[in-house]
Amino acid sequence: MIGQKKKRRVQLIVVGMVLLAAASALIGFGFRQGIQFFRSPSEVVESPPGPDELFRIGGLVEVGSLIEGSGETITFIVTDNAKTVPVSYTGILPDLFDEGQGVIALGHLREGTFYATEILAKHDESYMPKEVIDSLKEQGLYEAPDS
Repeated sequence: MIGQKKKRRVQLIVVGMVLLAAASALIGFGFRQGIQFFRSPSEVVESPPGPDELFRIGGLVEVGSLIEGSGETITFIVTDNAKTVPVSYTGILPDLFDEGQGVIALGHLREGTFYATEILAKHDESYMPKEVIDSLKEQGLYEAPDS
């Protein structure tokens, strides 16, 4: 009688562990496409991601680099004051997008150019995305704006 209870308890524990592993695998598989990692231009240049990897790049729009092409295609350069990455974006830019300001772009890197599917710009004159500030601070390049 005691042996049968113990056997049943072990079976329940094994089934519970299998269900937990299956749930963890499903959650990991679901998040695989939903997680976009942030990278600075220096990180992208030093360790380029694969052409199918969706990620965010952030930095400052280099002054003098904004070129409006035919139609809605726009190219510009994102910099962290150490390295630069050219960005190509087809679409309408946010109203607050401007040279010398912080930007985060979502997309893919192909043949050295970042092809953005979404552009996020500053909110006001002093705004810079937290990820960009953190990246610039790590490199010792961030200067706090005068208040």
